[in-house]
Amino acid sequence: MTNSILERLEAKGLRMTGQRRVIAEVLSEADDHPDVEELYNRASAHDPKISIATVYRTVKLFEEAGIIDRLEFGDGRARYEDADREHHDHLIDLNSGEVIEFCDPEIEALQERIAQRLGYRLKGHKLELYGVPTKKG
Repeated sequence: MTNSILERLEAKGLRMTGQRRVIAEVLSEADDHPDVEELYNRASAHDPKISIATVYRTVKLFEEAGIIDRLEFGDGRARYEDADREHHDHLIDLNSGEVIEFCDPEIEALQERIAQRLGYRLKGHKLELYGVPTKKG
């Protein structure tokens, strides 16, 4: 990541209120994929005057500015992560909802080969795997 979320927002010329700063900081500190309600809980711990409506509007603004990515894993909740993170894929545990980030060189190479074989140069991709833990025994 080259700059923080806050620095990238300021570089885009977005007006940064105190509450937007708090939400940007909460997003920067997140090592998971929080939804709006979780962002609200974390932000309101810093500033109890933040409303959930403010979090919704701010997340939409940050997403439209290309600062954060919206992720939907089929559970009805949009989740968010920094758009400027290192490339990774996701494995979603269908039992717990846990989202595990991973990067596998073999998968990356396979995707490149498939695109090339089909006559394309890959410019990006998103891979989401859904599973349940295997029984240990």
